[in-house]
Amino acid sequence: MTAYRANLPTRTVRKAIDNPGGEKGRWRHSLFWRLYLPNALLLGTATAVLSISPATLPFPDSLDKVLVLIGGLALLLVVNLLLMRRAWQPLERLARLMQTVDPLRPGRRIPVYGGGSEVVELTGSFNRMLDRIESERLDYGRRTLAAQEDERRRVARELHDEIGQTLTALMLQLGSTARHAPTGIKESLADATETARSTVESLHRILRELRPEALDDLGLPSALATLADRVGERTGLPISVRLDDHLPLLTPEEELVVYRVAQESLTNVIKHSHASGATLSLTRENGAVCLAVSDDGSGLNGAAPGNGIRGMRERALLVGATLEMRPVAPQGLEVRLLIPIEPAR
Repeated sequence: MTAYRANLPTRTVRKAIDNPGGEKGRWRHSLFWRLYLPNALLLGTATAVLSISPATLPFPDSLDKVLVLIGGLALLLVVNLLLMRRAWQPLERLARLMQTVDPLRPGRRIPVYGGGSEVVELTGSFNRMLDRIESERLDYGRRTLAAQEDERRRVARELHDEIGQTLTALMLQLGSTARHAPTGIKESLADATETARSTVESLHRILRELRPEALDDLGLPSALATLADRVGERTGLPISVRLDDHLPLLTPEEELVVYRVAQESLTNVIKHSHASGATLSLTRENGAVCLAVSDDGSGLNGAAPGNGIRGMRERALLVGATLEMRPVAPQGLEVRLLIPIEPAR
């Protein structure tokens, strides 16, 4: 299962981010001093040992003396390596944690732990950067979604008022002409009338996809039922619908996200799953409104998620929802959208 849910940093983490050790801790745990002081101590110890040792270091004119020098150097290098390795481990761990951050999983933060003021400051800066990015992305996404829906409404209105009415008038004129036309061309005019009628129906379908009138006029449950009926009629795919009664009220933005996710999920079922049937449900589940669209097709089948799935994830993030995709037995895929409900609702 792939789940996307916020995991906000704790109060302790935020406190550590805002005050990473203070000025005194900044000097005491600085990475520079943590590297310099152990090396200085190591060299000082080696100097002290040599100064009080009765051993001398003449020119290494024998194999034994060469081995002694090489052994001493090797010992210094090994000790220095261990000290350096210990000092760099926090940075390496931080780098690995940074690579696990997913922009489609907002709220996840790097835990702040000891290991040098640079590590604490870098962790805090990275977490604050994520706060800013997610806040700006959420605001931008909401404005983009609103602009997209406004543009959809405008295009749908112009298509309906201009192209739709023109095609309807053309269809009526062709029908009227066919009634008074000679027998030789009546059949051709009838075919042209049928083509115009089919074009008008296609236009109405496009208009419904651009802006679901049922969502505005009938509400979310009825709009989902209408969507499933129309998709089933157009494609011949059996779609069973389950809609719970007395669902909590959703905001207009949440209802639109639910409808668009259902629309995109059914589109993916038709185009990619090769399914023989699908199910659409809207229920209340564990303090959340759950939209589930499942099928008995081939599922993702190892394919990488495309733009449609990414778009559903981004829409879910805009309303604080969780999007899950998981296989179903014996075969198929289920898309679940969970919108948390506040107690007041």
